[in-house]
Amino acid sequence: MTSRKVSLDLGDVRILKELQHDSSRPIAEIAKRVGMSQTPCWRRIRRLKDMGVIRAQVSLLDREALGLDFVAYAFVKLALPSRENMERFDRRIHGWKEVVFCERVTGAVDYLIKVVVDDIRAYDDFLRYKLLDNDLVSDVQSRIVVATVKESTELPLYED
Repeated sequence: MTSRKVSLDLGDVRILKELQHDSSRPIAEIAKRVGMSQTPCWRRIRRLKDMGVIRAQVSLLDREALGLDFVAYAFVKLALPSRENMERFDRRIHGWKEVVFCERVTGAVDYLIKVVVDDIRAYDDFLRYKLLDNDLVSDVQSRIVVATVKESTELPLYED
């Protein structure tokens, strides 16, 4: 993956900070909060979308309100971490709705995944019938979340 950092000015950064906080607000309110008129603010947002800086605007759901009370992090080691096996595992991960986050990492394991399900039985089913039910995975170490201290989707943007 190549780096594609874009150049942003102070106005762009302020708009992005506002959108990260709450993108459902009207353009007029966002424009007022960042100190510009509606049309230039709207144009900047459109440009940021076109450049790929803004990938999507979504609604953040409360998992506990939906009965998704169990969160675990699984450290996954592949049996043979070859390019082909990593690509196969990457494709497989995309089909598992329980996995809400996946990173390929360095060190003693190959992947870190975040799994969100109803309860421990659902997690056990996920482990047995999906994660471990293939020849790609040789080991899984799970860490069960007992409390979420901080959860944010906001990236650290600085106005310098």
